[in-house]
Amino acid sequence: MLDRVTLPPHLVVMGVSGSGKTTVATRLADRLGRPFAEADDMHPPANVAKMSAGTPLTDADRRPWLATVRDWLTGQAEQGRGAVVTCSALRRVYRDVLREAAGGVTFVHLDGDPELLAERMAARKGHFMPSSLLRSQLDTLEPLEPDEDGVRVPIDGTPDEIVAEALRRLEEKAHRHAQ
Repeated sequence: MLDRVTLPPHLVVMGVSGSGKTTVATRLADRLGRPFAEADDMHPPANVAKMSAGTPLTDADRRPWLATVRDWLTGQAEQGRGAVVTCSALRRVYRDVLREAAGGVTFVHLDGDPELLAERMAARKGHFMPSSLLRSQLDTLEPLEPDEDGVRVPIDGTPDEIVAEALRRLEEKAHRHAQ
C-alpha cells in the first residue's frame, strides 16, 4: 500500500464521462485519507447549461474551469495536504493547466471500451452530461503521453478492483522512480 512518503501529492482521476471518475476518486480519497472534490461541481453555470443542452464545451469555456480546479489543488497544498479531484482532463493542454498546481499532480486515467462507457452513461440518473456527448469526448481524448506523470487503469472491474489496481499501479510507478 502506498504511504504518505511515496504517494503523489495530488491525484487527478481523469477520463471521459461514464468512466467512473467520481466512484473511483471518492474511494481513493477515503482509502488515502485525503480531501476530495468533484471538478464538475466547479463548472460555471454557463458551462453546465451548454452541456445540458448537448453542446460540447470549447477550450475557451474550459479555461476558467480548469484554473478553478488547479487553484483548489493549490489551496490544499498550501494547507499541507494532497487531494483527490475528478476532472475529465481530456487533452494534454488541459492537464498542463492542472499540473501548475502547487504540490505536484499525478493523473489516474480511467480507460474503457466505448460500449461499456455508453452503457454506464445510459444507466445513470440526474447527471447533466448527456450520452450524446460521449462521442465528442472520445474524439477529444488525448491519452497520457509517456512524459506525463500518471497511470492508465482499465475500468472493466468492480469499483473496489479498479481502486486496488489504481493504487497498485501508482505504487509500482513510485517504486520505479525511487530507484
